[in-house]
Amino acid sequence: MQPIERHQCEFFLVRYVPDPVRDEFVHIGVLLREPGANGGKGRLALKFTADWRRVRCLDPDADTGMLEGLESELRRRFEAEAEGNLMHVLEDSFSNCVQVTRAKGYLAESVETGVEELMRLYVEPQKRERILRLSGRAAIQARMRTEFERAGVWDLLRKRIRASEYTRPGDPMRIDLGYRNGVVKMFQAVSLEPAAGMGLEMAKVLAFSAPRLMEGVERVEKVPLELTAIVEPARLAAAGIVMGRVHGDGSEQAWDEERLASYRFAVETMEEHRIRVLTTADLGRVAETARRELRV
Repeated sequence: MQPIERHQCEFFLVRYVPDPVRDEFVHIGVLLREPGANGGKGRLALKFTADWRRVRCLDPDADTGMLEGLESELRRRFEAEAEGNLMHVLEDSFSNCVQVTRAKGYLAESVETGVEELMRLYVEPQKRERILRLSGRAAIQARMRTEFERAGVWDLLRKRIRASEYTRPGDPMRIDLGYRNGVVKMFQAVSLEPAAGMGLEMAKVLAFSAPRLMEGVERVEKVPLELTAIVEPARLAAAGIVMGRVHGDGSEQAWDEERLASYRFAVETMEEHRIRVLTTADLGRVAETARRELRV
């Protein structure tokens, strides 16, 4: 068996530092660079975390939407800038709350696999365990990112869109993802599994907010809004309902039917307010449509 060939690279860790004086930080991303041959432009790979819980633990007021937008903006700038301008791009892009460490050497099979290795080492050391525990809305959001990244459009999407841009000041709602192509399309993760606890309430809040949001988008953007809720398939919600409930007296079946009735009620409530409801099983098709419409 041939040994895996590795290439000399250098990497930078991206840190979120809410208070530079206290010097407390959380690693949120990795930039890995393989220098080009004969002075040519090298290859870069950049990745930020998709799980902002550690950031919010350090700083409950952190603007994670800004951080997600920074990842996409950096990728665009790296593609446009010459090799020698790497540090200029980093210094010009980061605010006081986002810092980059000094470069360190790293032997990587490729920049793509190398950045994943470094993410596991420095940013998400508990990634395997975290994924196994991921459920509810967080699981849907992770699946959304995976499918849109696979389609190559993640960096082109708006993230954590403030509803107040279209409704009125003070509206706290944020929509997970969106883009514009003839109409404005927005996507919101809504978990209906019982473990989420607030699934029905989340659906009702989105349904309540939809008419004003649609009216505001049409007023501001001059095009209609197509709002889509992404939920778990009913069979997965049912699996979550009965998990661990074995009484032998039929009570788990009655409870199952009651919760599935709530699932149907939530879906129908959203659809009555012109919200398209799709499941995570539809995300591959949704992402492929976005790829075509954004002409990637």
